[in-house]
Amino acid sequence: SHSPLSPPGIKCGGVLSAPSGNFSSPNFPGLYPYETECTWLIVVAEGSSVLLSFSHFELEYHAACAYDYLQVYNGAARDRGNLLGTFCGHSPPPPFSSAWHVMAIIFRSDRHVAKRGFAAAYRKDACGGQLTGLSGEITSPRYPESYPNDAECRWSIGGTGSGGPLTLVFADFQVEGGQGCGFDYVALFDGPTAAAPRLGRYCGSTHPPRTVSSTPYLLVLFKSDFNIGGRGFKAHFYSAGECQEVFTTVKGNFSSPRYPSFYPNNLKCQWSIQLPPGYRVKVFFSDMELEGRSSLTGGCDYDYLAAFDGGAENGSLLGRWCGQENPSPVTSRSNQLLLVLHTDRNTAKRGFSIAYVGVVPMNVSCTRTDFHIQIPVQSLAQLERNRIYLGTPSCAAQVVGGNFKIHTRFDTCGTESQKRNNTSIIVSTLYINFSAGDQEDIHQYEVQCEPKRKEASVTLIAGPDTSRLSQAENLVDAQQREGGATDAREIKSQDTSDIIFISICILAGLLMLIAVVGLVLL
Repeated sequence: SHSPLSPPGIKCGGVLSAPSGNFSSPNFPGLYPYETECTWLIVVAEGSSVLLSFSHFELEYHAACAYDYLQVYNGAARDRGNLLGTFCGHSPPPPFSSAWHVMAIIFRSDRHVAKRGFAAAYRKDACGGQLTGLSGEITSPRYPESYPNDAECRWSIGGTGSGGPLTLVFADFQVEGGQGCGFDYVALFDGPTAAAPRLGRYCGSTHPPRTVSSTPYLLVLFKSDFNIGGRGFKAHFYSAGECQEVFTTVKGNFSSPRYPSFYPNNLKCQWSIQLPPGYRVKVFFSDMELEGRSSLTGGCDYDYLAAFDGGAENGSLLGRWCGQENPSPVTSRSNQLLLVLHTDRNTAKRGFSIAYVGVVPMNVSCTRTDFHIQIPVQSLAQLERNRIYLGTPSCAAQVVGGNFKIHTRFDTCGTESQKRNNTSIIVSTLYINFSAGDQEDIHQYEVQCEPKRKEASVTLIAGPDTSRLSQAENLVDAQQREGGATDAREIKSQDTSDIIFISICILAGLLMLIAVVGLVLL
């Protein structure tokens, strides 16, 4: 299976399906030929992983490996989301452990400068290895079957280039217990080797705690003795910063790893927004392009972004998206919201960009003549009272007890009356100014009252970074999306009635002009 680039007579590449094997560049240990391209595909039994290591490595050097290079893919070749690394020069690639049962290697040489090339070996189900993705999964050998005796596995995680700390979370754990974990155990180290400080040593059936490294590396060591096993363990790791973050500020934004470039495959990333009690979280989607829906089920089965109410995936699902959707904003029912990005083993896209804002807890009521607005001071503890006002800065809040209070008549504070669905309502805008330094940040809420029923409601209208121009359409959007009282059709019908009225006037004027001209001519 030589590629069209390879000189005639050079055989290279192919499918390697034995449980273990060796391969090398053409002519190794002699010089490799010019203008050659070879692809090896390693395919082992489903459910197994591949450990790839290099015993010799010598390619032409270039800072960006643009001349001669070797590429290693975690899965099928040429999928940008699967690329584990591109290598050249004299320093060999680290041993790689695949995230599933397929691995691809591409070797390419240009028309100048040949070296001796490389020699590589692989074997299936060898435990341990180098894991460099932004996220991934580690399991004990033969999991969920009982692990073998006398096993020793080392997984060195890190070196993604993002430089952030790593988080390790155990999804399942059952290892032979014993005093001091002397028989079978999992040990975690804060660095690439066992010489680094130890973060913990675990056995038994209690899940180890979520562990965060202080360096961009983490070593997981699993050891079993000569008898008594267990189911073993399954753990996920994330590169914090790009793939796992917790937000506690009243507003913020984030995007998928490497956005707007293609996100990596095999991700499970989590962004948790945790605001003070009483707040709700409103999320705005500014861009989204993920792998599309499954043609079989019509569902988001491959890559998807999901939002959950609360801090965990067992919370109620607020939405699940994929493809090029343009989701409406979603609002949590509690003060926490979790977003999870799941990507499968192929077909990466641009990803997403998101902004969120905390919806301030407030109590709004009205009589036939007045608005009453109350916000707990602790929700806006860092703000002066003059930063909270209705309509105009002169209508600022007062501090009464533990609350900011605004009590105002309908004929003041920029209040206006409108008709919506043939009902008269009173509308005003509440401003909360979070600006700091030269960073302007004013959140706006539409407050409305139906005086006949004495019913009041409030809606966040200008969220994060929405321009002044789009306030009006935001207002309509926000209310339609949050089940407010606005009906866009009604607003449009008022506009068209005005246009028709003006058109009739113009037409009548023209007819009169024609009549006058006609009379003069007669």
